[in-house]
Amino acid sequence: MTGPQTARRKRANGVESRRRILDATVEIAGERGYEGTSIAAVSAKCGLPASSIYWHFKDKDDLIAAVIERSFETWLRTVELPGEDAGTPLERVTMMAANVARSLVAAPDFLRLGLMLALERRPTEPRGRTVFLQVRETAHRRIAEIVAGLFPALTEDVVDTLTTYAVAGADGLFVHREVKGDSVDLVALFELHARLIHDAAVRMAAQAER
Repeated sequence: MTGPQTARRKRANGVESRRRILDATVEIAGERGYEGTSIAAVSAKCGLPASSIYWHFKDKDDLIAAVIERSFETWLRTVELPGEDAGTPLERVTMMAANVARSLVAAPDFLRLGLMLALERRPTEPRGRTVFLQVRETAHRRIAEIVAGLFPALTEDVVDTLTTYAVAGADGLFVHREVKGDSVDLVALFELHARLIHDAAVRMAAQAER
């Protein structure tokens, strides 16, 4: 008979194994991309047999999707506007942008892998690409809520336009750093990006109130 302690140990071992598999996949996918990632390579990196990986994940696509989901959950916590005691709306937006940039510098794999998948077109769409587009929409909604809350005079269409521009600009800055390397100060660029979007929102709100 399996006692509660044994069951808890098995669950803990399962959680630890899953973490090791995902960590290994992040490293490999970051170096080799989607095509270069394989169950065999992940097995060699994490030190667990392929059977253990297949116990947690149906296939490579399921594994990549799990990596994107886990990384996204961590990243999304940075897309949070500091409270009003943190300063003016501009200061709060700039702080949030800096936090997002720092999270991408520390763990860029979510966006790097997701953008690679998003730009590819395949006869059968990988689940990882579907998951990335879904979580990206979640991020879009979160940012739109922040914009609408700061600038209630803006219409829904204008909020959506500003949000789309904000996300697209962030993508471009991230890609620029990927191309140029660590010499690019992503935090400073995100802060500038946030200030420009804030200024545009202020002007649009003033026009809407006339």
